[in-house]
Amino acid sequence: MTAQRQETSPSRPGFALIWLLAGIWLAIGAVAHAATTERIVVNRFTGVAIEGFDPVAYFVGGQPAQGSAEYEANLWGAVWRFQNEGNRASFLSHPEVYGPQYGGYDPVDVARGVTIAGNPRFFVIAADRLYLFSREDNRDAFAGNPEKYLYEANKRWAGLLEQLSQ
Repeated sequence: MTAQRQETSPSRPGFALIWLLAGIWLAIGAVAHAATTERIVVNRFTGVAIEGFDPVAYFVGGQPAQGSAEYEANLWGAVWRFQNEGNRASFLSHPEVYGPQYGGYDPVDVARGVTIAGNPRFFVIAADRLYLFSREDNRDAFAGNPEKYLYEANKRWAGLLEQLSQ
């Protein structure tokens, strides 16, 4: 190749850079997708469920309370934290009662057919079950008519669960 043609042809390092950036973009997309395809909402780096809040504290104290790494339990592929050993024992005895319903996904969104992680600070206890919401608006709508949203969410949850990773 002549010197003149080398100057006008595309640079090989430029092509490598484009391929490298495309690979990074695909890898980031895969990681972001994986973070939203869990059966239980967890922190993708630590595996801790519901941001480390104690699920039993919602029932005992009526509000969210941060759990401690001193009192942890592993269940359903997630790490759950508690304020004390009593809460930990209660949860392990009845996880279906104390664990957030729909794996911690917002039931209003589940009723619409999508899985959006709930925020542990926006919650409702209805029919002795814990529900977490992605937004205050969803929490308020659910609190006004839980039966409506639970009916729709229960119809769609099995199909959504199939789509989520195991």
